[in-house]
Amino acid sequence: MTLDFRPQALQVLQIEATAVTQLAAYIDESFNSACQMMFDCTGRVIVIGMGKSGHIANKIAATLASTGTPAFFVHPAEASHGDLGMITSDDVVLAISNSGETAEVLAIVPVLKRRGIKLISMTGRPESTLATLSNVHLCVRVEQEACPLGLAPTASTTATLAMGDAIAVALLDVRGFSADDFALSHPGGSLGRRLLLRLEDVMHSGEALPVVHHQVSLKEALLEISRKGLGMTAIVDDAGKLAGLFTDGDLRRVLDQQVDLHQASIASLMTKNCITAKPAMLAAEALQVMEQRKINGLIVVNEQQQPVGALNMHDLLKSGVL
Repeated sequence: MTLDFRPQALQVLQIEATAVTQLAAYIDESFNSACQMMFDCTGRVIVIGMGKSGHIANKIAATLASTGTPAFFVHPAEASHGDLGMITSDDVVLAISNSGETAEVLAIVPVLKRRGIKLISMTGRPESTLATLSNVHLCVRVEQEACPLGLAPTASTTATLAMGDAIAVALLDVRGFSADDFALSHPGGSLGRRLLLRLEDVMHSGEALPVVHHQVSLKEALLEISRKGLGMTAIVDDAGKLAGLFTDGDLRRVLDQQVDLHQASIASLMTKNCITAKPAMLAAEALQVMEQRKINGLIVVNEQQQPVGALNMHDLLKSGVL
C-alpha cells in the first residue's frame, strides 16, 4: 500500500511558519534589554537547556560564537555537578525552557543569583518560575505544537531557534561584525577559503613562474608556456618589469595571421598593458576580476611592477575558491 505523507508534512510547515511569524509580537523592550545585556557583557554568554531545549541552546551558542558574541553551551545537569565553575561573574546566562519549570535549570538559578550573574530566560510561559526569577524574560510562546499529539517539541523549538537567530544577528549588526571577521572563525571551511585566501597563497612563483625577456622569439616564448603549463607567459623588459603578456588565446590569433613562429619577436605580438594583480589580493577578488574581464589567467606583480607570480582558473578551482 502506497501512503501519501505530504498532507501532514504541509500542515507541520504551516504550523511552524505561523509560530515563527507570531514571534514578531515578542520583539519588544525585553528583547532590547536582553540584547543590551549581552552586548555589554565583558565575559561570555552561557546558554543552557535540557533535552530538546538543550539541543536548541547548543545551536544558539554556536551561532552567537560564530557571529561575534563569545558564547558556549553548558549542560544544566552537569552544571549541578561541577560545571558551574565554568561560569564567572562577568558572564550572562541565557536559560532555555519551554515550560519554564525544568528542574535541572531551576536547580542552578539560586547559585547564579548568589554570585550576581545576570540571567536571561527564554520560555513559552511568562508566568513560569524561571521567567519570574530572570532579570529579563523573552517569550517564545506558540499556539500549538506541530506534533498531532501535542507532545513532541516541534513548533516551540523552531520558534526558540528563530528567536536565538534574531538575537545573534541583532548583536552582529550592532558590533559591525564583517565578512572578514566571520571568516576568521571559519578558516577551515570553503567560506574561510573564499574570504581569507590570498593570491600569494595559490600563485605559481619562483621557477614555476612563466617569464621571458621581451627580445626572445615567439618560438622561445611558446616553449616557456609549454614548460610551465599555465597557458601564458609574462614578458619583461631589461629592468625586469612587466612589459606584456602572451597567452594561448594570443597564439590562436597569431596563427590566423600566418606569422612566422621562428622569426617573429614576442615583443611585437604580446598584449601590452595587461591586467595584473598584487600578491595580497584576495583570491575571491581575483576570481571576480577574471570573470568580469573574461580572462583565464593573471600575472601577479610587486610594487616595482616585476612579475612575482601567475595563476589561472584551474588554480582557483583547486584552492576551493570556485
